[in-house]
Amino acid sequence: MSATNIRLVVGLGNPGDKYARTRHNAGWWFVEALARRYGGVFRTEPKLQSEMARVRVPAARGDTVELWLQKPTTFMNRSGGAVAAASNFYKIAPAEVLVVHDELDLPAGVARLKQGGGHGGHNGLRDTSAAIGADYWRLRIGIGHPGHKDQVLDYVLQRAGADDERAIERAIDESLDALPVLLGEGAGKAMNQLHTRTAPAADATGQEG
Repeated sequence: MSATNIRLVVGLGNPGDKYARTRHNAGWWFVEALARRYGGVFRTEPKLQSEMARVRVPAARGDTVELWLQKPTTFMNRSGGAVAAASNFYKIAPAEVLVVHDELDLPAGVARLKQGGGHGGHNGLRDTSAAIGADYWRLRIGIGHPGHKDQVLDYVLQRAGADDERAIERAIDESLDALPVLLGEGAGKAMNQLHTRTAPAADATGQEG
């Protein structure tokens, strides 16, 4: 199966220490972990409204792939401008972008990969799709659902409990393990690996408001 050409990995989140460990910043957790694994260092790039890092990932089958990592420093609902700025500056097509974000409709500990689709009420995806179209890849990091849409805002802006936080971090680790497969052997094999390892005991329900 052919490799998937990803050149930019975007972690969605909110800037500032008060948001750093909240559920809504699971995308930031991922790109920070990716940078640590491969020796990347984030630097502030004001023109891109972001912190950017560069890593080289040893993809499956022996290739090495260079990736730009992005943490938009705008707030979540203004992520699209930063993603568009980086995509345009580095001449990266939407289909070469992987956006990593928190997902209410998956339990903590579950991660899912897909290309394209709607925003599902996620404000970061909504703004990104408005800016670059919807053809980018998404890595959905499950954070669970509070049970009622009126509780969603407070829920995503709070830190997860210890068990859920460990589950989210485990899903991020499994996603990091699947990334070289995605880059070297394609989405089908990467999805099979990731979706098997992070299979949910039961699906979460509900929608982000």
